[in-house]
Amino acid sequence: MTIRLINPLPEYRDVLERITNEDVVSRIWSHDYTVWDSSPEEIANRLGWLKLPCTMTSQVPRIATFAASICAEGFTHAALLGMGGSSLAPDILSRVFGSQCGFLPLQILDTTHPQTVRQLAEDLAEEKSLFIVATKSGTTSETLALFRFFYQRVAHALGSDEAGSRFIAITDPGTPLVKLASQYAFREVFLNDPDLGGRYSALSLFGLVPAALLGLDVDALLYEAQSVASQCAPAMPIAKNPASQLGLFLGTCALAGLDKATLLLSKKISPLGDWIEQLLAESTGKGGKGIVPIIETLPERTKSWSHDRVFVAIRLGEDSEQDAIVDALAEQGRPVMQISLDAVSEVAGQFYLWEFATAIACHILGVHPFNQPDVESAKQLARTMAEESRQTGQRPQLESKTLSVSDMRAFLIDVRPSDYVGIHAYLPPTQDLTDALHVLQAAIRDHYGVAVTVGYGPRFLHSTGQLHKGDRGNGRFLQLVSASMPLVDIPDSPDSQTSSLGFGALIIAQAAGDCAALENSCRPVVTFRVAADASESIRDIAMALGS
Repeated sequence: MTIRLINPLPEYRDVLERITNEDVVSRIWSHDYTVWDSSPEEIANRLGWLKLPCTMTSQVPRIATFAASICAEGFTHAALLGMGGSSLAPDILSRVFGSQCGFLPLQILDTTHPQTVRQLAEDLAEEKSLFIVATKSGTTSETLALFRFFYQRVAHALGSDEAGSRFIAITDPGTPLVKLASQYAFREVFLNDPDLGGRYSALSLFGLVPAALLGLDVDALLYEAQSVASQCAPAMPIAKNPASQLGLFLGTCALAGLDKATLLLSKKISPLGDWIEQLLAESTGKGGKGIVPIIETLPERTKSWSHDRVFVAIRLGEDSEQDAIVDALAEQGRPVMQISLDAVSEVAGQFYLWEFATAIACHILGVHPFNQPDVESAKQLARTMAEESRQTGQRPQLESKTLSVSDMRAFLIDVRPSDYVGIHAYLPPTQDLTDALHVLQAAIRDHYGVAVTVGYGPRFLHSTGQLHKGDRGNGRFLQLVSASMPLVDIPDSPDSQTSSLGFGALIIAQAAGDCAALENSCRPVVTFRVAADASESIRDIAMALGS
């Protein structure tokens, strides 16, 4: 890994000198919570990630033996039920590396949209599929709803005596999921180190167990992370510490108003952006501050990018297209950092690099990197609305408009140059729909000259949702919800034949809860209903906006 720093702000050198004099890196390694806050709460017990590249090596034999046994027994697919930090690293590993010969393809289910849940249920053969129930707290509502749904299907197909053998759990010690796994005779329970938060858990059991099932060399992944960790050690001069360089770069730019961190990644490793997005947004977006990660298709002209941006390019091998963009940005005087990787296996090192860099950036911004104080508000509102739906049998009420270009233009008419627009798609994730959303993202960016983010709901609630309520209030949010959805019931318990809530009601409750939380935080938000042909409708709106 090599790093090229281009056009850093003048403040970069001053802050570099300050954190050197204050011995910030050594204090982080010694678990000094005062680096970020006067209280140790959610800091002293959240620094276990620092030593994961070394401590996790002792777990490799168990993980590898487990994965080999699953393959030997004839399992053909794995499905991970999880949200946020419990699912993003496995998703990135699956999309970047794929499954190796003789191992299991991995499907990530981090949505409650009934169409997607139903489709996965139809695609998977229960007797040949392994379900990974992953939640740090053991209480994540979406994850447990998905578990109840799939457990009941497996029990129906194989019988209750065999059903538990198709499930494993990854969670912290002593959580309700541990009890649930015992009650329903899960095949295996992996207890994770509790001294780290979900978004800092990529190199823990949450990332490594799925990696082993994919057939990846877990020792090699940890070796790459160890290599980066050694470069971040206290003995390394801060000016040569890659995490310090990256954290300083992002932090000083954000303080100067360049708070839109635009990620440019080589195609092979582009999925890494989704994981970085959660880490940056949820860690920095609080107290009226924050770094807004931007993942997007490239504009035809780099000069069309707004001037509140900073750029981080991660290059794998030779990438002439990225180099040309970086050179053009450099000529324009834009702050750019280019990180060059020689091999795709170095993605594991990027997990560690960005975790440490984010901790540094949070120190510079003066925010707590490990909590998420504004996430609970949306969750509580969603729970209340879901409970009302259970009691009444009616879907939650969410005020919405039919998707139209006139209403979208009216909502965006007073967007300011320093604002950003967030597209929240509570829609069934597909590649075609993702492509359509990126077309809309580019249309809004080019027409209004602002940065635009895209996220699927409810997944983004566990990723960028903290930022949306906790930053300086310069976001405007477009919710897109399905006009109609199939009826897919959530069992009231794994072995219950009754259901008082469906996945359709749950996802609408989550959209309504976040809408209310945004409004309570004085963030502009509008909700649009999208018909069944969502991709076509969204592309039509994008074309009309650009005309």
